[in-house]
Amino acid sequence: MRDGFVRRVIKRVALWNFYVNVTATRAWRRRRGAAPYILGGDCRRCARCCEAPGIQVGWATWYLPTLRRLFLWWQRTVNGFELADRDPRQRVFVFRCSHFDWTTRSCDSYGSRPGICRDYPRNLLDQPGPELHPGCGYRPVARNAARWLRVLEAQPLTPEQRRQLKTGLHLDVDSEPGAPGPGPRGGTWCAWPGGSGGGSPPPE
Repeated sequence: MRDGFVRRVIKRVALWNFYVNVTATRAWRRRRGAAPYILGGDCRRCARCCEAPGIQVGWATWYLPTLRRLFLWWQRTVNGFELADRDPRQRVFVFRCSHFDWTTRSCDSYGSRPGICRDYPRNLLDQPGPELHPGCGYRPVARNAARWLRVLEAQPLTPEQRRQLKTGLHLDVDSEPGAPGPGPRGGTWCAWPGGSGGGSPPPE
């Protein structure tokens, strides 16, 4: 279902709104020292993040019927996200994207894709232990990775111990992209506000 002109305009307005929200939120987090990871690697176009977009919402959106219906209406009407599942423990709505072609593993409206798609996987870097999809070319890298690597090199560790610590502490600055890992359940994940149709600048 390719986006028409009106939907593209609406999504562009929402996109700029999300630029403002994301930029302000992340600047605030950096000032508080709450941004422990940077993004390493690059996209391998595996499209795993397109399979099941998930959006975490606040208490009001999750529990208040009117706000919930409005939120789901927006996702369905503007973003083309059809509700597929829910995770009550984390207040996450999981969707099926009507723009995603499972055969070609491509998006029919890539130029007007919403912010949840543009922002992945940057939106995971605020988590204590970011987990990306298995095979994803991106990886979280600790901001102080270089200092910790120097500390590890000075310790009497076996190569296997050193490798495990580098992986567990997200210090693999030079590792090959796409290293297997547990990863989140098949799809992009983002916290609301933000999944409404805007997004931060793409990771490229």
